[in-house]
Amino acid sequence: MPTRSPWSIPALLLNALVWGLSWWPLRELHARGLHPLWSTVIVYAIAALALLAWRPQGLRQLLSQPQLWILSVASGTTNAAFNWAVSIGEVVRVVLLFYLMPLWSVLLARVLLNEHFTLHGLLRVVLALAGAAIVLKPEGAPWPVPHGLADWLALLGGLAFATNSVMLRRLAGRTREEGRALAMLTGCVAMALVLATGLGPARGVTPPPVPQWGWLAIAVGLALTFVCSNMAYQFGAARLPAQVTAVVMLTEVVFASISSVLWGGEVLRGQTLAGGALIVGAALLAALGPARLGAKAAGAQRSGPA
Repeated sequence: MPTRSPWSIPALLLNALVWGLSWWPLRELHARGLHPLWSTVIVYAIAALALLAWRPQGLRQLLSQPQLWILSVASGTTNAAFNWAVSIGEVVRVVLLFYLMPLWSVLLARVLLNEHFTLHGLLRVVLALAGAAIVLKPEGAPWPVPHGLADWLALLGGLAFATNSVMLRRLAGRTREEGRALAMLTGCVAMALVLATGLGPARGVTPPPVPQWGWLAIAVGLALTFVCSNMAYQFGAARLPAQVTAVVMLTEVVFASISSVLWGGEVLRGQTLAGGALIVGAALLAALGPARLGAKAAGAQRSGPA
């Protein structure tokens, strides 16, 4: 591990801040006629080109190692689902449902890594499920079920995020960093492009508007911000224990909550706060307990695909 720096935690906080505020530029792009899927295509294409210019050897790794393609699909699904959900849904609700990763991680680790269930892991599952039930239960309805497209996208994004983390753990000693980063970035472009063209105008996914300085500036700024936040994440995560990194990255929930109330006009209900506390508690157990699942990589999946 590189020498610890006093800038390590501030660097991680910067990454969490970028992701906690990412809903705002995504909504601005949506308001200017750019569907979230097309925003994802354009933003990550710019980021991928920037990475290729910096680390061109990553392309050779991506083309020669098919195992990176699974990572690419998982990362692409993560970002397409999250960006779409946070553009159309309640920000705090989306972020909390997305952070059900501890639940999915326990199940995926059993299937993909052949890890046995532990009491610690089952406790995380119970906490995450209880929190999800509280967040999802609408007023007057007997069952806690996803309500609307944003909820389903957030759940799908969280599942893909957990898959992404498991794959990063499997590939950590077999592939190089630039290959994994490029796989995640190109996956974001490819998956969002497939969905955007497959759904098309008939499903409300209209083609991008004529290029205009207003939305192009936001897209370029967001792409460069994602690249910088990823560099900050890589700097901090390389110099801190994995569990510290995972705990610091949970501040994304705080940044998203505060910003959505101040800028988005959202109201934090007691039900959301109670369910969110259980979900965050499950995430903290995942970060601090013995069954951590690739916590060091958990923040890079979106900022390195972002």
